[in-house]
Amino acid sequence: MTSGPPRQAEPEHRVRDTGRLARRALRGPDGDPVWARPALLALLTATAVLYVWGLGASGWANSFYSAAVQAGTRSWAAFFFGSSDASNFITVDKTPMALWPMELTARVFGVNAWSILVPQALMGVATVGVVYAAVRRSLGPRADRTAIGGALLAGAVLATTPVAALMFRFNNPDALLVLLLTLGAYGVVRAVEGASTRWLVFAAACVGLGFLAKMLQAFLVVPAFALVYLLLAPAPVRRRIGQLLLAGVALVVAAGWWVAIVALVPSGSRPYIGGSQHDSVLELALGYNGLGRLNGDETGGLGNLNQDAGPMRMFGSELGGQVAWLLPAALVLLAAGLWLTRGRERRRELAGFALWGGWLLVTGLVFSLMQGIFHGYYTVALAPAVAALTGMGAAVLWRERRRPVASFTLAGTVALTAWWSYVLLGRTPDFVPWLRFVVLVGGLLAAALLASAGRAPRRLLGAALIVAALTSIAGPAAYAVETAGTPHTGAIPTAGPSSGRGGMPGFGGRAGGMGRGFRPQGGGRGGFPGGGLPGGGFPGGPRAGGGGSAQPPGGGMRGPGGGGPGGLLNATTPSAALTAALEKNARSYTWVAATVGSNNAAGYQLATGEPVMAIGGFNGTDPAPGLRRFQEYVRAGRIHYFIGGSTTGMVRGTSSGGSDVAQRIAAWVQRNFTAETVGGTTVYDLSSQVEGTA
Repeated sequence: MTSGPPRQAEPEHRVRDTGRLARRALRGPDGDPVWARPALLALLTATAVLYVWGLGASGWANSFYSAAVQAGTRSWAAFFFGSSDASNFITVDKTPMALWPMELTARVFGVNAWSILVPQALMGVATVGVVYAAVRRSLGPRADRTAIGGALLAGAVLATTPVAALMFRFNNPDALLVLLLTLGAYGVVRAVEGASTRWLVFAAACVGLGFLAKMLQAFLVVPAFALVYLLLAPAPVRRRIGQLLLAGVALVVAAGWWVAIVALVPSGSRPYIGGSQHDSVLELALGYNGLGRLNGDETGGLGNLNQDAGPMRMFGSELGGQVAWLLPAALVLLAAGLWLTRGRERRRELAGFALWGGWLLVTGLVFSLMQGIFHGYYTVALAPAVAALTGMGAAVLWRERRRPVASFTLAGTVALTAWWSYVLLGRTPDFVPWLRFVVLVGGLLAAALLASAGRAPRRLLGAALIVAALTSIAGPAAYAVETAGTPHTGAIPTAGPSSGRGGMPGFGGRAGGMGRGFRPQGGGRGGFPGGGLPGGGFPGGPRAGGGGSAQPPGGGMRGPGGGGPGGLLNATTPSAALTAALEKNARSYTWVAATVGSNNAAGYQLATGEPVMAIGGFNGTDPAPGLRRFQEYVRAGRIHYFIGGSTTGMVRGTSSGGSDVAQRIAAWVQRNFTAETVGGTTVYDLSSQVEGTA
C-alpha cells in the first residue's frame, strides 16, 4: 500500500498574511488603542452569556407566541399571516415579523425553548453592538480613548438594563422591534455625517420593518429621526427635504407591503385578524394596537388596568427597578450634551444627543401618559436611548472636564445616580442588602474626586471614573443577573427581584402564572359575567386543569404543583390523559379542540402539536368564529372537543366593548353536548350527535 505525495507546507507569505489579518481583526481599525477591540469582544461575549445562559428554564416563555411559532413550522400560510394555529383560524394580535426569525430557526432545529429564545438573545447582543457603533461614530472620527470608553459604557448600560435582560431572553415582539429601531438610529447617524440618501433610506426601512414587528410603537422615533436629519444634515434644505420624502416612501413600503397583501386577500382565504372586531388589519393597527393604547378606548381590549399614568410613571415602584436606574442621569447628560456641543463645528455630536434625546423624550412621554393597555416590559424601547445618552454624555463631559461646569455636572450626575440607585435598591431590602451602601459610598467618593477634575492627578481621576462607572451600573447589573437567573413565563413578564419588580398590578411574570389582584368581572365562577364557561371556573377553579405539562421537554417550567390551568395570561398545562385524548385520531379533524382564549388554546396545541381553535382570540372578545360558523364546523366534523375552564379575559371594572360570541358558543355547547371529565378537565365531545339547535 503506497501513500500519496507528501503534503506541501503552506507558503510562508500566506501564513504571515493570515496572522496579520487575525491580528488586525483583534486589534480593530488603525489608530485604535490595543485594548479597544478586545474590550468590545469581551462586552459582547458577556452580553451573550447573560442573555443565553439557562434560557431553557423558561420553557415556552410566552406560550401565546410559542404556539404561533409551532403553527408557522407546520404551515407556510400560518407563517406568513402569523396564525395561532396551523389550520389558520385566527392570527396573533400583532403583525407577524417578530415571529419569523423564531419560526425559521424552529423549522431547522425543531420547536423547543432554545430554538424560540436563542434568536431573541442574539438580537440583544446585536443591539448592544449597534449602540456601541452608533455612539462611537457620534463622538467623532477620532479613535481616542474617550470615544471608545463612552461607546463601551453605552453598550454596558444597555446590556445590564434589567428590562433588556428580560426581553432579550423572552419571545415577545419587543426584541426585534428594539433591534430594528437601533439599526435605524445608526442609519441616521451615518446619514447625518455626509447627507447620505442611502443611509437615510436604510434608517426609514428599519423603522418600517419595526412596524411589522410591533405596529405603531415603532413610529414613536420618527419625529426625532426626521428632525435631526432636517436640521443637522450638511446639505441644502431642498435636498434634505427631498431625501426625507424619499425616506418616507421607504418607510411606507417597508411597513405597508404586508398590510396591503393581507387587506387584498379575501377574508375567506386567510385567517381572521386577531385583535380586531371587524376582521381588519387596519383596525388592528389603528385601534387595538394604535390610538386605543393612547386613550384607553380599545374595543375588545382589557382597558387600562394600570392606573398610574402620569409624568412620574417611569420612576414609580412598578417601573423604576426595570428601566429607570440611569434615566435621571440620561436626562441630565442630554441637557449638558446639547449645551456643550451646540454649534456647527460639533454637528456630529449634537446630532447624536438630539437623536437619542428625541427618542427618549417622545417614547418616554407617550409611555408615561398613555391611558390604554400598558405593560412594564414596553420600556425596553427606552433602554438604547438611555444607554447612548449615558455613554455620550459621560464622554463629552470627560473631554471638557477642565471646564468647571463640565466637571461639576459630571460629578453631580454620578452622585445623583448613586443616590437614585440607593433608593431603588432600598425597594428590595432583602436583595443583596449591602449593595446599596457600597453603591452610595463609592459613587459619592467618585463624584467628589471628579468635581476636582481640573486639579486632581490624572491617575486618580482615571480610578474615580472607573469607580463611577462601576457603581452606576452595579444596581441594574445585579437586577439583570437576577432576572436572567429566574424563569419567566406568561404574557406579562417583569424584571428584577420579586419584591421590587412591580409589573402589571395583579399579574405575575415569573414561572407559575398570575399573581395577586386579578379577578373576573361579575359574580360567577368563570371569566364571563354571571357564571363562566360550562364545566369550569376561572383559572384556579376545582375543575380548571390537571397534571402534566404543556412545556417543552428538558427545560419547561410548570405552574405550582407541576401543572394547572391556563387563562388570559398563561397557557394551560394539560394532563397526560387529556393530551392523549386530543391526539387520538387527530388527523381526522381540522382542530383537535376549541377553547376560549389564545393562551388556553396554546397550551393544548403545544402539548399535542396539533391545531387548536382559539375562540375569541387573545382576550376571548373577538367575534370569531361566530356562533353560526362554529355550528357549521361542528356539524362538518371539523372540531373534536370543546374544552371548558377558560376565561374571556374580561376584568372587573373594565368595559372592553368586545364581542360576546365566546359566551354564546359556550352556552350552545353546554345545551347540546354532554360534559365529561378527562384528566381533571371538563371537555365536550363535539363529534357526538348534536342534540339540539341554537
